[in-house]
Amino acid sequence: MTSNPPLPVRPLRTNQPPSLSNHFTMRFSSTPRGARLARRLAGERLDAWGVPYGSDTHDTVTLVVAELSANAVHHGLVRGRDFRLRLSTESAAIRVEVTDTRGERLPNLAEPASDDQEDGRGLLLVAALTDRWGWYPCADGPGKTVWAVLEVRMP
Repeated sequence: MTSNPPLPVRPLRTNQPPSLSNHFTMRFSSTPRGARLARRLAGERLDAWGVPYGSDTHDTVTLVVAELSANAVHHGLVRGRDFRLRLSTESAAIRVEVTDTRGERLPNLAEPASDDQEDGRGLLLVAALTDRWGWYPCADGPGKTVWAVLEVRMP
């Protein structure tokens, strides 16, 4: 795993969007444990950036991270290869990117899950909770990156 230096904890700002140009990138093992760790570290990083635990924005972004990370583990798994989480803030938006190494399995909303399936609705949640989302092929090797952007709404 790679790591970023720890960021100082900033005072909570409930009436402002996250600071401009925050970035966080880390690789995680393509396992359920790696997906849980990605969600947890994303939550901690958001809090350090001034998006407090328990806020709607914090909960939404961590849910998106959880869904995209779980998809990378479940659908994008190539044994021995990690997935990468990248979080960034710019102006009043938070961008989540999850990269896996399985480029032939592309995200698809056209195949909805049947009522008796237990999974298959993660991208529907991502599409419903974010302002926009999509994917692009990796330029530096095999795989794809699934991304989502959430515009931060002011109270």
